[in-house]
Amino acid sequence: MTELTPVIGITTYARDEHNTVGLPAEYVDAIRRAGGCAVLLPPGEQNTDAILSRLDGLILAGGGDIDPAQYGGESHESVYMVDAARDSMEILLAQRIIDSGMPTLCICRGTQIVNVALGGTLCVHLPDTVGETVCHRAPPREPVPHPVSIEPDSELARLMGTREIQSMSWHHQAILEVATPLRVVARAPDDVIEAVELSEHPWLIGVQWHPELSAAEDKYQQRLFDELIRAAGST
Repeated sequence: MTELTPVIGITTYARDEHNTVGLPAEYVDAIRRAGGCAVLLPPGEQNTDAILSRLDGLILAGGGDIDPAQYGGESHESVYMVDAARDSMEILLAQRIIDSGMPTLCICRGTQIVNVALGGTLCVHLPDTVGETVCHRAPPREPVPHPVSIEPDSELARLMGTREIQSMSWHHQAILEVATPLRVVARAPDDVIEAVELSEHPWLIGVQWHPELSAAEDKYQQRLFDELIRAAGST
């Protein structure tokens, strides 16, 4: 489907205690700055083919943790906001976009979803595995900046126009075992995986940080959304 204005679906957070579903507005703002139209996709929709047929691109957004049972992991006291409806819908969406070639930007949880959908695993709680030399999330659950190094020959480096960035990090989990089709293209100073690409896919980028949080002031972060819209508009 091709529209004059590319339509980008963005997955939302799970239903909360007030029976509402939502998403931080920074995602929508970044898509609009790039010239796209944002459509929110709440958890629970079963007909993912119908959803994707109406979209030009997709963002698998951040949010709560994936159920460790989805990747054979053990639970942990830090695991939060697990939602079966969101997990099942987003894993199915990931499988569909991998097959269809739809331009897709995966952010934080979204990157983990793609890895799990392809058979990879996650580190359940980073401080237990890599320590705390790099703070990936400030207590209790707040974003924090840290540097990220990007592989110079990666598509991510080409799209962003830089090899070194200051990211807004907001996670306590990350990819552990990388699914075979994915290539690691960025890391934090503590070697935590910060970005992956799927080389056989026309446009699929997964970043562990939250580019939407600083995109309004950081041209390098905004470029991820600009390039998503460009790719979506050319399909």
